[in-house]
Amino acid sequence: MSEALTYSSLVSDVITYAERDDDPFVSQVPRFIMLAENRLAMEVRGLGQQKYVTGTLSTSTLPKPGRWRETVSLNVTVGGERVFLQQRTYDYCRTFAPNPALTGVPRYYGDYEYEHFLIVPTTSAGIPFELAYYERPEPLSDANQTNWITRYAPQLLLYATLIEAQPFLKRPDRIAEFQSLYDRALQGLAQETTRRVASDRASTQRTGE
Repeated sequence: MSEALTYSSLVSDVITYAERDDDPFVSQVPRFIMLAENRLAMEVRGLGQQKYVTGTLSTSTLPKPGRWRETVSLNVTVGGERVFLQQRTYDYCRTFAPNPALTGVPRYYGDYEYEHFLIVPTTSAGIPFELAYYERPEPLSDANQTNWITRYAPQLLLYATLIEAQPFLKRPDRIAEFQSLYDRALQGLAQETTRRVASDRASTQRTGE
């Protein structure tokens, strides 16, 4: 593996680890990488995947950002004060505000299909909002050689890709080997996140003293 992982070097690494350079295998490597990226999107939660979107809320529905995976928080600013909305189920939101024509300060939000949020009550006027969420990193390709994962957790992506390649290679015995390496890398990343959160909390406590 090269010093800095890129999409091209990852393809090369997978071919080297698999000891296969025939066309049928090589043509499948981009699919293995895509499957690995989906795995990481579901299993990795870190600062690199956390994004923020701001805008103006004027209706009871809000489109989710592209590549959204999980919501961290949603808040609105009313009278100069930031108000964090509480997440509830779709049924709860509809029961709480059954008539969307009745407006008020938003209090709750929930998933409305996969691509939208439902906000209740409906706001009577446009108000600023901020959404914090985890996103699926931009997929790697020949045109997009790097992303957060390649820069900060390259081993995680490599092992995940090799796991996805083993069924094609008909080497189920090697899945456990790469799974162990993947789990170790994932644990290390999780520990970094835990230490950072603990440090942030300690800093906040000191500031508040």
